[in-house]
Amino acid sequence: MNAGRLLVVDTDPAVREALAPLLDRTGTVQDVCDGPEALAHLKRRACDVVVAGQGRNGFDALQLVRRVHTMRPEARVILTGDPDPKRVISAIRARAFSYFHKPLAAGALGEMVQQAMQAESWKDDIRVVSARPEWITLVIRCKFDANERATQFLREMQPDLIPGVGDDVAVAFRELLMNAIEHGGKSDPHKRVRVSLLRTATSLIGHIQDPGTGFSLSALPHAAISNPADSPTRHVEVRLEQGQRPGGFGILMTRNMVDELLYNERGNAVLFVKYLK
Repeated sequence: MNAGRLLVVDTDPAVREALAPLLDRTGTVQDVCDGPEALAHLKRRACDVVVAGQGRNGFDALQLVRRVHTMRPEARVILTGDPDPKRVISAIRARAFSYFHKPLAAGALGEMVQQAMQAESWKDDIRVVSARPEWITLVIRCKFDANERATQFLREMQPDLIPGVGDDVAVAFRELLMNAIEHGGKSDPHKRVRVSLLRTATSLIGHIQDPGTGFSLSALPHAAISNPADSPTRHVEVRLEQGQRPGGFGILMTRNMVDELLYNERGNAVLFVKYLK
């Protein structure tokens, strides 16, 4: 990871432990215990990434985000806190870089800090169109790192799912959004993908629409789903010939992780359903 300046605003020792593998590589690390200390620190010196959670005297990290952005517009703020979809929505609206509920997934938090250290022009990558805990709609810039951030936010919108179901939905969403960004949006940061995640009493429903012209599901030579029976890795050769990144397993993988997968006639929108059994 590139050397940078990391500010940790939290009284919870688990946060420091989660970040321990990164601390020797981040450059400058500073610990403070509440919002006033954090703002005083930021007034004295710039900071690349702020990881903020529960502090002293009832300090709420969500209140810190806008103040940080006012003082240090380029600072990326990653929030930690309770598993609360309403807080996640507030974090997205406040342009937090990401959100993680406690107990922390240490590896995932560390990876997000690393991404934040390297991020450029990130502020407007994720916009809220409509947000209720049971129905959230976002528009996402066609960038790979925006995909990772959006997937984490939407994972946090469903904190009560059993691990297997939650992981399946997150992976399916990430893979389909990646396809929309790469193939529909041509990885053009001037274009955006529109995504929705809905929760009913019995299911989770994801809808992803890209800005592209669409495709035919039966004509995807770069995807594993189109491999002929006698050549199970043919798509790898096609991707090499076209100069595409390794991969091509997204649709095939997603079909195994959700219960229903539907594309519209044009091929620029996909809907998946995961039943909550």
